[in-house]
Amino acid sequence: MKHVVSLKINGRAAEELVPDNLLLIDFLRERQGLTGTKKGCDGGECGACTVLIDGKPRLSCLTLTASCDGRAVETIEGQSTGGRLSALQRAFHENLGAQCGFCTPGMIMAAEALLRDNPRPSVDQI
Repeated sequence: MKHVVSLKINGRAAEELVPDNLLLIDFLRERQGLTGTKKGCDGGECGACTVLIDGKPRLSCLTLTASCDGRAVETIEGQSTGGRLSALQRAFHENLGAQCGFCTPGMIMAAEALLRDNPRPSVDQI
């Protein structure tokens, strides 16, 4: 079956008819052209596909697009504005927090969620 999904992606309204079994990672990458979110393990183990749904970190490789109807999805592309890195992205860059960079978008999105909930987390909370 198919389902019309209406959602906001990085603050922009999107509406599309999607199969009920379409994963959010595939919707974002293949249908929305947002390839910053990475497909790593494809099984919920690595976190490379982390996005924020209504401000909470979620693994897009385990999330059905249909479950995002009426919700707000934020991807790594939504972190920068006007081609400028966000403060969090700059911090990762300046402190060599990227290594190869493949899973960095997921780490940044998870860190963004943490810092929104707790702007001054302890080492144990991190």
